[in-house]
Amino acid sequence: MSHAIIASIYEAKLIAWNAVRSEKMKIVFENTAYTPAAGETYMRAFTIPGDTASNTLGGDHRLFTGVFQVSIIAPAGTGKAKTNPIVAELTALFPLYARDSKGAVTVVIMSPVDQGPGITGDSNYTVPVSFLYRADTN
Repeated sequence: MSHAIIASIYEAKLIAWNAVRSEKMKIVFENTAYTPAAGETYMRAFTIPGDTASNTLGGDHRLFTGVFQVSIIAPAGTGKAKTNPIVAELTALFPLYARDSKGAVTVVIMSPVDQGPGITGDSNYTVPVSFLYRADTN
């Protein structure tokens, strides 16, 4: 259940960030269909949960690790002019070792935001941006 809470923490952070941007973008979350308008730049965000572990003999501890990824999707042929500024904004939004909480769950960003290689498709250009997270609960 904590992976779902962690996803909701990072999703809420993205929504709040987007709400104050001058150029708002559509954010598409997991298992949601979306057909972009022609020429639209938007984002897809999702968590990639890792294994859940326990580091105590009593079994009262849970360690949740995983990756949070935001894919920035821009029209093909627009170069990096649309995606690079968004990568910079996301890097500032999710600083290394930032702690965010919801209820009893506190999640920590365990790696710097990392931009993956751009993926060129027929009609779009996708730039994945991700970081590792960790949460310990009792």
